[in-house]
Amino acid sequence: MMRKHYTVLVIDDKGSPVRELFFAKRYVRLTLMLAFAAVIGLAAGIWHYTHLHHSVAELNRLHTQVTQKQTELENQRRQIQAFAENINGLKADLLALGDFEQKVRILANLEHKDDQASLISVGGSVPENLDPEIDLQEDHGRLMRAMHSQLNQVEQAAKVRQQSFADLLEGLKDKRSLLAATPSLRPAKGWVSSEFGYRVSPFTGRRELHRGMDIANHVGTPIIAPADGVVTHAEKQWLIGNMVTIDHGYGMVTRYGHIDKFLVKKGERVKRGQKIALMGNTGRSTGPHVHYEVRLNGVPVDPRKYMLD
Repeated sequence: MMRKHYTVLVIDDKGSPVRELFFAKRYVRLTLMLAFAAVIGLAAGIWHYTHLHHSVAELNRLHTQVTQKQTELENQRRQIQAFAENINGLKADLLALGDFEQKVRILANLEHKDDQASLISVGGSVPENLDPEIDLQEDHGRLMRAMHSQLNQVEQAAKVRQQSFADLLEGLKDKRSLLAATPSLRPAKGWVSSEFGYRVSPFTGRRELHRGMDIANHVGTPIIAPADGVVTHAEKQWLIGNMVTIDHGYGMVTRYGHIDKFLVKKGERVKRGQKIALMGNTGRSTGPHVHYEVRLNGVPVDPRKYMLD
């Protein structure tokens, strides 16, 4: 009959009786299987832990790389946005320089040039400003192409403007005396309370031509000469109050009314920027201001055409 257990003999070296230990075969097999499964499980756990540790380290490394890339992309986005804003600013500066050049040409009676000609695009107008807030993920290519195109236009415009100013400088060399005698400064600080042109009179209520520009400020505000010339009048009149008239030559005359105090006298030669009077409220006036007129060959013209500042 087949045995259903294992026998283990325990022999003591002291001469004690032999002891027999009996183990059922099925329990021995079960114990061995459990021990084997435990070993396999422990090995699998160690492998899984090691693999998980490496996976976590790899994920951390990838997360660091992604964060760095996001930071780099954000920096690039800001740089591109700043670049786009700089291009827009350059265009605005070029147009402002063009406006300034045209004023100088008008004052010096030089040939007029199209102040926007150097920025005209294929479509026939000044390029629209770039949008710095554009979504770079969707429209990166379009923005870069637009920036490249407009940068080329700005570079060409700068070259044209440089040559134009060089031509202007040559033209001005022969007109120094005319330029010195041409009004170009605002005669006083303050706010414009009434422009040149037709208006409803504050005294009669009727529509009439206002032959100058009214600049309002506090009594005592300095009034300066907008160009070189000779004082032909420094006297009191009924309507315009205390008045200074300067003859600049070349048919150009300027007048300043409602003055509080004269700082020049008749026959005195004045320079551009020199103080000639203090603002007041004399004559028929609604408040402290200077009535500023520019007359060319006896005809009143808009003073704004002769203000560069």
